[in-house]
Amino acid sequence: MTIIYMLLAISISVAILFFIIFIISVKKGQYDDVYTPSVRMLFDDELIDESTTEISKEFKDN
Repeated sequence: MTIIYMLLAISISVAILFFIIFIISVKKGQYDDVYTPSVRMLFDDELIDESTTEISKEFKDN
């Protein structure tokens, strides 16, 4: 019976710890913008530099 009380105390402690971490993350603005990260991956394409394409064309010709 003692182990049940000990496990209950540990589980309540862990729950309180996660609740405090959640409150801190909400106050720091972790969940303010939930839309932009899902769209950001669509605009991750890198711009192609014109100078590198000319060099690669010259390299292919030789």
